[in-house]
Amino acid sequence: MANAGPILLILAIVALVAVAIWLKFKYDQQRREEFFRTATKLGLAYSVDDPFHTDDLPFDLFRRGDGRRVDNVMHGTAAGMRVRLFDFEYYETVHNPKGPDTRHYYRFSSALAEVEADCPHLTLAREGVLSRLADHLGFRDIEFESEEFNKAWQVKSEDARFASAFVDPRMMEWLLGEGEIAQYEVVGPLLLCSTDRVKPAEYENLLEVMRRFHEHVPAVVSSLYPRETRKAGT
Repeated sequence: MANAGPILLILAIVALVAVAIWLKFKYDQQRREEFFRTATKLGLAYSVDDPFHTDDLPFDLFRRGDGRRVDNVMHGTAAGMRVRLFDFEYYETVHNPKGPDTRHYYRFSSALAEVEADCPHLTLAREGVLSRLADHLGFRDIEFESEEFNKAWQVKSEDARFASAFVDPRMMEWLLGEGEIAQYEVVGPLLLCSTDRVKPAEYENLLEVMRRFHEHVPAVVSSLYPRETRKAGT
């Protein structure tokens, strides 16, 4: 019985790992069931996995980390838009010279929609909150006449003219109010809205944020940057 201690310790560790795996399975299963109910309520189709390869789209957020995943995808037409709502996560590997590497996960709830324009890449991130999503490509921070807006939001684009057209006074006012709940990206005909991970039922609120963001895109954007005839991806 002298060796019983180490054996019991190993068995306890195995049991804890098994419980953790089971709890993760139950959590994922429950989340999927809630997504199905939400999708049905919104009149959208639901897929556990991502049939669209969403993270191949040229958004800054989808280039982060050492690995990434999209799942729990709701898609179709809702709130007058073609939309895709989904869970997104990426991880960064932390190398430990004295032990196994670990992963740091970042999890988001995201919405994707289309706009009738072919837009240069633009990111809208609150200053100090996930602004690194816009930093790593080296785009310069666009300054506007509103100091309040400049202090609250970081706007980056390779096309300052487009940024000025897109972020007009009406868009600024919305971003300083309701819009502060999320971070945004624009590229080509696609709009991306992302928040920290929320419950499936709260995706209805995220859809409303995307609808309002879409609604506040200035009409002049479509005439200055007309959309090409091509598949948008949603």
